[in-house]
Amino acid sequence: MSRHSTRRAPTHRLSRRSLLGLTGGLAAAGAVGGAAALFTGVTAGAAPAVFTHPGMLHAYGELNRAKVRVAAGNDPWLAGWQRLTANPHAQSTWTPNPRETVIRGGTGENYGTLYNDIHAAYQNALRWKIAGTTAHGDCARDIINAWSATLTGITGNADRFLAAGLYGWQFANAAELMRDYPGFRLDAARTMLKNVFHPLNEQFLTGHNDACITNYWANWDLCNMASVMAIGILCDDAALYDRAVDYFKNGAGNGSIKKAVPFVFGGADEGLAQWQESGRDQGHTMMGMGQMGAICEMAWSQGDDLYGYDDNRFMKAAQYVAKYNLGQSVPFTTYGWGTGQNCAYREHTVVSDISRGQVRPVWDMLHYHYARRRGLAVPYITAMAEKSRPEGGGGDYGPNSGGFDQLGFGTLLYAK
Repeated sequence: MSRHSTRRAPTHRLSRRSLLGLTGGLAAAGAVGGAAALFTGVTAGAAPAVFTHPGMLHAYGELNRAKVRVAAGNDPWLAGWQRLTANPHAQSTWTPNPRETVIRGGTGENYGTLYNDIHAAYQNALRWKIAGTTAHGDCARDIINAWSATLTGITGNADRFLAAGLYGWQFANAAELMRDYPGFRLDAARTMLKNVFHPLNEQFLTGHNDACITNYWANWDLCNMASVMAIGILCDDAALYDRAVDYFKNGAGNGSIKKAVPFVFGGADEGLAQWQESGRDQGHTMMGMGQMGAICEMAWSQGDDLYGYDDNRFMKAAQYVAKYNLGQSVPFTTYGWGTGQNCAYREHTVVSDISRGQVRPVWDMLHYHYARRRGLAVPYITAMAEKSRPEGGGGDYGPNSGGFDQLGFGTLLYAK
């Protein structure tokens, strides 16, 4: 599968390959970000010759807009910025604590050290990108460099695959923001991610820990897909990037779009679609909004529209999740799946009210994409975004790992 991407203007088509040819090198990243505001959608077209950088959760346009708006004191960007600067992880005095081996699940768990340091690196990188403060740039650089030079393995029980997925895509996003910073060891970060994170990502997507293909919830696939995509972008590795896009569309596991969103409703419930974990609980369901949202946003930065794939299937699922968590009723189709190694049958017959109404920083990215970039009516997503605004990040939603499943700060970075 080749990587295809064009953004379509009202009177002509201009691909990222064309933009790169016109402007060249790193300048193209800025041109693409600026040009994105002129285009109304994404369609399939010619594969870009090179990757756009920065080109994951934040392309040049998003970062530049946040910089300009914060400097001007405009809300909601300023409110989002104040949420960032108040976070303990965003302080330039943060000291990294790298480990050779990270353990998630079982005896000797220490993975909290990794996710706290990743979020500190990311938040300090944002402060450098938006305010230009070198102390924060130095801090982000030093955290990533320290882990790149130290980490050699991720282990534990099955949860090691969650660690490899979640922290792989998050680490790569922090590194992407720092890739041109003085003293930043990009090659070391690339090597560590390919040697430590990617093998576990691929092992899970290929073998699913030797379990029934439907045993693991959508989020397990999604975080590993996101990691493969992010590592591919950071490393300019088209094969990895294409692997993630292909899995999104055609994968056998529950992270592929038609498995993660198994039922699309019509009739009176037109515009809604059931999420795979909706019968489990709402915390993990909202986590899924963040994981699939991250995949779609990273692909968008490279010119691929996964947000709108299969007639906006993800949008319909996000509307469904938002509507239910706003306290309204939604339809539910019995969802059955196989568990364990022998695929023992289980089913959900009703939507779960566990953790209903939980707030996670996942909604502004979805709202500003569908409602502003695309100009679509997404009233439930919009209402959830308004309820959650201004969004914070890791450290603002409790000390446990669930509060670090998303990088956050969508109000600051995606407001339009």
